[in-house]
Amino acid sequence: MPAVINREMGSIIIENNVLASIAGMSAMESYGIVGMASKNATDGLLELLRFENISKGIKVITDDDKLVIELHVVLEYGVRISTVGQNIIDNVKFRIKELTNLEPDQVSVIVEGIRIK
Repeated sequence: MPAVINREMGSIIIENNVLASIAGMSAMESYGIVGMASKNATDGLLELLRFENISKGIKVITDDDKLVIELHVVLEYGVRISTVGQNIIDNVKFRIKELTNLEPDQVSVIVEGIRIK
């Protein structure tokens, strides 16, 4: 279900894939992130997504005026996971609010893997 912003003259509807793209680009601005991850459920293999498919590693739920975002990421080896995760959350919340005027209720970061240089 897309996000809906009601105004005097009508409504603005923002599809979940747009919110996922904004969240993905915002997350990629954070230091220590290698990329978004998509997990292949059939064999458990981790797939690092290319930039054009970045939103496939993100789950967006808009329900009853709540916005929940779940990001599956791969981080660099040697970074403090908790600090990078918090930076990703802060960046995503800030950009979503700045670009859409929607306030995410929850942003979760799931670290799917670590990449060694």
